[in-house]
Order: sequence, then C-alpha cells, then structure tokens
Amino acid sequence: MKKLSLDATDIRILSAVQEHGQLSKTRLSEIVNISATPCWARLDRLKAAGFIRGYHAEIALNRVCDFTQVMVTLSLTHHRKADFDRFESWVSGRDEITECVATGGGMDYVMKTVCPTLSDFQALMQDMLEAELSVDRYMTYIATRVVKAARPNIAKLVGSMARDRTG
Repeated sequence: MKKLSLDATDIRILSAVQEHGQLSKTRLSEIVNISATPCWARLDRLKAAGFIRGYHAEIALNRVCDFTQVMVTLSLTHHRKADFDRFESWVSGRDEITECVATGGGMDYVMKTVCPTLSDFQALMQDMLEAELSVDRYMTYIATRVVKAARPNIAKLVGSMARDRTG
C-alpha cells in the first residue's frame, strides 16, 4: 500500500479529531483554518487511508463504579512465535485486560487490567495460569491513581520526525 503523504493541514485535522472527536464540518474547518468543503474532503481521504480508526468517548470510570486497576509485567518461558501468538490470543479475549504492550528487554509484556474487585483480578490471573500459556513470571502493581493519561501530540511528534530526516 502506498504511504499517504501528510502535510501540515492533514496534521491539524488529525490533531483536531484526536482532541475533539467527531466534529461538524463547520467546526472542524474553523479549527483547522481552511474552508469546509476541502477540509471535509481531506478528512474523508484520511479516513479512507486508515489514519482514523474510530471515535471514542473518554468515560470518567470512577464516577460510574468502583474498580481495581492493576498493572502487570509478564515474561513467557519460551520465546517462540507460537507461544506469543497463544498468549496474545488469550489476552485479546479478555475484557478485563484493557491494554497489553509487547516489550523488549526483561519482560515480554506490560498489561493494564481493570476489574470490579481485587478478587476478580486474582481470578483473572488464576485463569491465565490455568490456560497453560507458558507464563514464566509476572509482577503486579496496584494502581492507586492516574497521574497522567494522554494521547501523543501528533504535530510535535511529526515535527520532530521531519527534523530528524533533514538534520
């Protein structure tokens, strides 16, 4: 697939959508500072090219219910593709695991879990061990509060990548 070249206006559109979610044609064009029709055409092009995967609301979960959030670092016994695939497939089927990142270095994965209670988290971990996923070791960290949860600044990230290519 040919990589779509992004200009500063495309980056402003992506940044606006990331920050505000779905916007009216008029509001998006005001934020991006171009007229509505070309702005909407660019947005459609960005969607079609797969740059926008969806729109989501950020829910204040602590206002909805009580929950326990636990971070888990985990390493597998073996490092074969089949072992990683089996583990990742199991993780994909668990709603309690809200994020899982494969990492290099000492641990293979870092997971974020959200469960109603600590007992529910312990049951999740027991299920994981009983699933014979060749987990070698894991460490758990109870989250006490979120200090920062943010999305990357697209314009700044792209700007630094452009400087790296030219400098």
